[in-house]
Amino acid sequence: MGENKVITKDMIINDVIQKYPKTIGIFKDFGVDSCCGGGFSIEKTAAMSGGDLEKLLEKLNKAVGE
Repeated sequence: MGENKVITKDMIINDVIQKYPKTIGIFKDFGVDSCCGGGFSIEKTAAMSGGDLEKLLEKLNKAVGE
């Protein structure tokens, strides 16, 4: 039984990247700043960058579920 890997909008970007390094490319694809914005929640940083939060979360969860 694998652990349930669910990335939520409230998670901190740098925490997600540290736990799931393959997500960094997805953040880049969505224009989400993992450097200056990495200390904030996915929701806040996606909003600041104008990214589509729902699509971003979908891609992130698909990546970590593989």
